[in-house]
Amino acid sequence: MKADLDRLMSERGFDALLVTGASLNNPVMYYLANGATVGEGTTLLKKREEEPVLLVNLMERDEAAKSGLQVVDIGKYDFRSLLREAEGNRLLAGIKYREAIFEDMGITGKVSLYGMNEHGRSLVFYNAFNAAQDKVQVVGEYTDTIFDTAWTTKDPEEVERIRRVGEKTMNVVGNTAEFLQSHRASNGVLVKNDGSALTVADVKREIRRWLMEENIEDPEGVIFSIGRDAGVGHSSGEDADPIAVGKAIVYDIFPREAGGGYFFDFTRTWCMGHASPQIEKAYRDVMDTFETLMSEMKMGDLCRVHEARTCDLLEARGHVTHRSNPRSHQGYYHSLGHGIGLNVHERPFFGIFEGNEDTLAPNSVVTIEPGLYYPDDGEFGIRIEDCVWMNPETGSFEALADFSKELVLPVKA
Repeated sequence: MKADLDRLMSERGFDALLVTGASLNNPVMYYLANGATVGEGTTLLKKREEEPVLLVNLMERDEAAKSGLQVVDIGKYDFRSLLREAEGNRLLAGIKYREAIFEDMGITGKVSLYGMNEHGRSLVFYNAFNAAQDKVQVVGEYTDTIFDTAWTTKDPEEVERIRRVGEKTMNVVGNTAEFLQSHRASNGVLVKNDGSALTVADVKREIRRWLMEENIEDPEGVIFSIGRDAGVGHSSGEDADPIAVGKAIVYDIFPREAGGGYFFDFTRTWCMGHASPQIEKAYRDVMDTFETLMSEMKMGDLCRVHEARTCDLLEARGHVTHRSNPRSHQGYYHSLGHGIGLNVHERPFFGIFEGNEDTLAPNSVVTIEPGLYYPDDGEFGIRIEDCVWMNPETGSFEALADFSKELVLPVKA
């Protein structure tokens, strides 16, 4: 969480953090700017043991002030004058510009870089910047960045924000179930009043509307896939597909606060009217696995232990897993879950891979989402997913929002 940043900076030898770019779709800027709306020309600097400072275009000062941070007019460093002195050499002018900012703010030593800028431009610029002076060394991190680590746990406000998105998401999911059940079945598919088939596109259109009404957004889309597509883990579904009776529907919805912010992630599997014995068995296998894991997981556990446990449970029921056959595209072939916050996928991760020491830390927020996928042998997929918080007082997971886990939604004949 944010309270860990100064400690992490000290452990990694960072004297300051440098973040660039707008706050929208830029989680590090959003995080340190406390959700304030800032534009693409923004620079944020945080010295160790000090509050961050926002350097913004003067036109954005009022929005930036909502961060509660010190706001500085970045125009005072007069890039145009530096460009004239450099005879139009933008790289040289940019170096002088960044030097002036660091000197004015008393920043020296090792500065770690984050945010959103075009990779090639940043690579050229900071290589040249480091070579041109010796007061500041701008560095980067490749894996397990300071923010990856800080985001593994959430403070109470973050947990409540995720919970509120979850509550709104449940309204959308409930509306979706009611919408589907408001249609009658005819010739094996749900039909609209004019007799035409209800399609995936029709359902997604309504989902987008309900999201807007709840003031949450789906920047990464929504998964509503049926039949064979449900058996391909992240297939979003084909718009033209009719909502067929008896086929498995994987409904995975992962919205966030409007304008950027915290995500929620949630999946249910439904069959309209009835389910085949094959789907019912697979659903029970996943459901039993989900319930077993939720009863066993406790604070401090290594995440990969529960990934292995998932494989144990599903292999014992006759399913191929990514452990028993890493190349299989059927059965259980993705990880048990992941952290969630300002990104849909964050640490901690559950995967069984070399070096994964992630744990179920107090105040971690993760998804638990076992699934089975059979696109060819049965043309169906199953996933059950809740977003859960490791309650430090009980030492166990608590669902941040919930919805019925019934497989079959009854429909009108």
